[in-house]
Amino acid sequence: MTLSFHPIDWSDGGLTILDQTLLPGEERYVELADLAAMIEAIRSLRVRGAPLIGVAAAMALARDAEAAARDGVLTPERVRDSAERLNASRPTAVNLGWAVTRMLAVADQQFARAADARTVARALREEAQAIWSEDEAMCRSIGEHGAELLPDGSTVMTHCNAGALATGGIGTALAAIYVAHEQGRGIAVLSTETRPLRQGARLTAWELARSGVSVTTLADSAAGAALASGRIQAVITGADRIARNGDVANKVGTYQLAVLAQRHGVPFYVAAPWSTVDLAAADGSAIPIEERAAGELDPAPEAAVWNPAFDVTPAELVTALVTDRGVIRPPLAAGIAAAAG
Repeated sequence: MTLSFHPIDWSDGGLTILDQTLLPGEERYVELADLAAMIEAIRSLRVRGAPLIGVAAAMALARDAEAAARDGVLTPERVRDSAERLNASRPTAVNLGWAVTRMLAVADQQFARAADARTVARALREEAQAIWSEDEAMCRSIGEHGAELLPDGSTVMTHCNAGALATGGIGTALAAIYVAHEQGRGIAVLSTETRPLRQGARLTAWELARSGVSVTTLADSAAGAALASGRIQAVITGADRIARNGDVANKVGTYQLAVLAQRHGVPFYVAAPWSTVDLAAADGSAIPIEERAAGELDPAPEAAVWNPAFDVTPAELVTALVTDRGVIRPPLAAGIAAAAG
């Protein structure tokens, strides 16, 4: 399908992003001139979604290298310092570290060959573009695998935003919905608002409606009632990191949806690229959980606040993982090991 919006792109002066903090009220594209601007954009969620963060980080490293090459200051130390700063911006999303590590490997290879600065920068630009192109193809693959799991005429619940705004292509969880929609299969979506930043209400609902998909937004606290009503045929979410045993870290609130789905006999699917699988994390306890600022919850001044950005859904609650390498069914640990080769 052809999207009418683009969350990131190359520009003459750096990189251009769609500022997602302004949606749905305003569709504003902002040019980021340097690495510091991208780091701020990632931290502030102007750029968000694990796959898109990885793409954005790769592109930012490439642009930073090009600027350093023009100024005559491109060195291995410069690239590594920039990579470390990017890695620190969002610790939970594994795609960020994956993309940065891949870019560093290219830089190291070029420096080992004693390549000149412009050659190093050009190689990094090509690698960043490859990461973006692969992400786009990955989204399509996930969508085709995931669409097969959705019955014709079904209503699907999703949480947070795992669509084109969160990736370099048509999304992960939403990719399955988009492909089924392309096929004319009458899929409707219930999108939780996703507190505290309401990515479901602001972003998922915006992009689905703009793409012609029937979407209804509901409060997070209404999800249990919706699942109990029998109107939901599947729940599908994205993931920011998947442990080796199949535990899934995703936007906070995902765990309770998985529990409710199991209670009401509704399949709970997680759609994510293979790069989201962290084979170094034995289980969910090894996944760092980012905490957001207290002010996002607008609490009473006297109240303490706990505001985790993510929670961990145990593998036993996941009906299947939908990846670009195919659908992985329980036991997830064995399936992940087999897919890893």
